[in-house]
Amino acid sequence: MEKETFVAVRHNSDGDLIAFKSNTGKEYDYETAKELCAKGLITNAQTFKGKGGGTYIRGVVDGNKDNNLSNLPTF
Repeated sequence: MEKETFVAVRHNSDGDLIAFKSNTGKEYDYETAKELCAKGLITNAQTFKGKGGGTYIRGVVDGNKDNNLSNLPTF
């Protein structure tokens, strides 16, 4: 499978990320996107373990807040 990049996101009413759109036009729910990130198939996102032990998605940490996932356009 070719690597993709998230280019847009969808938030719920609380502002949490719930879906992602890739540069290929594919749309992924959070759980599917998390699996793709864990497999290294998304170039601009990765998984991490939260304080409570859950696994979550975040943008690749590079010090640039402009490319954080929450700052991507919505769809």
